[in-house]
Parts: sequence; structure tokens; C-alpha cells
Amino acid sequence: TAAAGPGCGTPAGMMRPDDANIAGNVHGGTVLKMIEEAGAIISTRHCNSQAGERCVAVLARVERTDFLSPMCIGEVANVSAEITYTSKHSVEVQVTVLSENILTGAKKVTNKATLWYVPLSLKNVNKVVEVPAMQYARKEQEDEGRKRYEEQKLDRLETKQRNGDVIVPMVGPEPHTVGYSQSSLIHLVGPSDCTLLGFVHGGVTMKLMDEVAGIVAARHCKTNIVTASVDAINFHEKIKKGSVITISGRMTFTSNKSMEIEVFVDADPFVDEPQERYRAVSAFFTYVSLSKEGKPLPVPQLLVESEEEKRRFEEGKGRYLQTKAKRQAQLQQAAQP
Repeated sequence: TAAAGPGCGTPAGMMRPDDANIAGNVHGGTVLKMIEEAGAIISTRHCNSQAGERCVAVLARVERTDFLSPMCIGEVANVSAEITYTSKHSVEVQVTVLSENILTGAKKVTNKATLWYVPLSLKNVNKVVEVPAMQYARKEQEDEGRKRYEEQKLDRLETKQRNGDVIVPMVGPEPHTVGYSQSSLIHLVGPSDCTLLGFVHGGVTMKLMDEVAGIVAARHCKTNIVTASVDAINFHEKIKKGSVITISGRMTFTSNKSMEIEVFVDADPFVDEPQERYRAVSAFFTYVSLSKEGKPLPVPQLLVESEEEKRRFEEGKGRYLQTKAKRQAQLQQAAQP
């Protein structure tokens, strides 16, 4: 596992065949799980750095993360994590993943991610513990961090409000329709999936979400597919050990070269006090289709049928154009002397 301290990193291990797809590209979910482990370690360490109530930091949100280049079987993942902002009850962690070819020594950045953690008391899992304040090198760092904190807080609220959707199975769907590729996976939460508090690790959930999104993309394209990016992932509710979780995915939008897939996780708690099913996590994954040589392939156009599917397609198109415009602005900024 990846150990992390302020601004430090460690190899997370060599990528094995069971970490990758049939083309040898490491699953996006495997990378997300490594990122989350590094973030959980550094934030839990920071939150217990002063005398007081012992706690475990749990994942509340992952900001949009891009998969900059594929990692392959045999490469070593180097994960480094750094705390960049603390509020009274949350910690912002920035994680970088480097892949290293140990035969040639070549290294490349594969991921950069920003995660938000909340410390929960070991004695009372419903109690959020105060976070020790961090020291900033410059006043601007604190101001920028506070701005990011307020933005993610607002986005979490908006996402929670639109979380009533369910995926209904279709009978005899046509190829390239939403119903044709939509997929679900059911998982019983066991002890190995959980933190010291008995709740699911955020990294375990993200790995399962990526798996479902990958199935949706593969069904739609019938080619080799890889994770290109993940929009912000919001963890709305904790998932307890012994719960049965249903991870559902459906395609919402396609451009010429990419596919957007909406994934959500619903939990059915059966142990202790049974309660109604609830929405625990939601996110949008973007996938691309690759040839055997690893070159991007055109994506078949998604055929939308109902008004609801048309609405989701337009919303997805809006997110796609917004991301494209941001990327172009960043490239222009980088090109300026």
C-alpha cells in the first residue's frame, strides 16, 4: 500500500495482470484505489497529529481527475500525497501518480487528483472531529484553498439534490441505445472492503464503479476501452459492513471520440438496524475507445429515445463542451511566455 506523509511518496507496487484489462492497460479503478489509500493515510495521520480524540479520515469527495497516460502491466506505480488545505472539519489532499518502467527507468505522470476527507471519531462514528490547522507558506495558499473548499461544498449540495434517478432494465434493446449497454453489479460488503470504523473504503467503491462504467463502454463499442477521466465523485452517505450495494451505470453522452457514463451506488443495509435503500455515491466517468495499437477510435453515436435520455444527452454535451473549453484555455495559458 501507499504510505504518505506531508509531501512524500512511495512505490505502490508493480502492476500485475489482474490489475489490467485484456489489452494490458491498468484499470482506472485500480489507480483510483491507490490514490484513495494514499489520501486516507496522510489525512488520518494529520488528523491524529495532536492530542485529542482518535479518528479515521473518510473520503467525502474526489475532484475531477484526468488519466493523462495509460499505465501498463509490469510498470511500478509511485504515489505521492500532500495536504494542501484544512478547514475546521475537512482535509484537502493532492495526490500524484507516476508510472515507472523499471527496465528503462522512464517515468511519466499518469494521474493528478484532489480528494476531500472528513475525520470521524473512533468512539462515535457519527461524530466529526476537528481538524488540526495546517501552516501555510503563503497567505494566498490559504485563500485559494478556502475558495476550492466553498466550491466543492456547493457542488456536493447540487449533486445530492439530483440523486433520485434509478436504472430500469429494458426488454430487447437495440444496439447503441442506452438500454443496450446499461449494466449493474451487486456486491456484498465484507470486512476486507472496510476501514477501522466498519465502513467501505472510498477506493473500493470507486474501483467497483469504474468496473461497471467499463462494462457499459465495452458493450457500446465492442473494442478495447480505457478510462479517460472521472468527474467529481461525491460520497453522500457511508456504507456499512454487511450492506448489499448495487452499482449501476448507463451511457448519457457520446462525442466522436469519447463516452460519458453515469454511475451510482445504492446501498441496502441488512445488518444491525435494517433501513431503506439509499443513494450513497454518484459520478460521471469518461471512456475512450482504442485500437490494438492504442490509437483512439471513433465512438458509435448513442441513440437516444425517450425525452429523459435526450435531456441527459444535452446535459452531458454541456459538461463535455465545458471541459473542452477549460482544457483549451489551459493550453493557451501554458503556451504564453
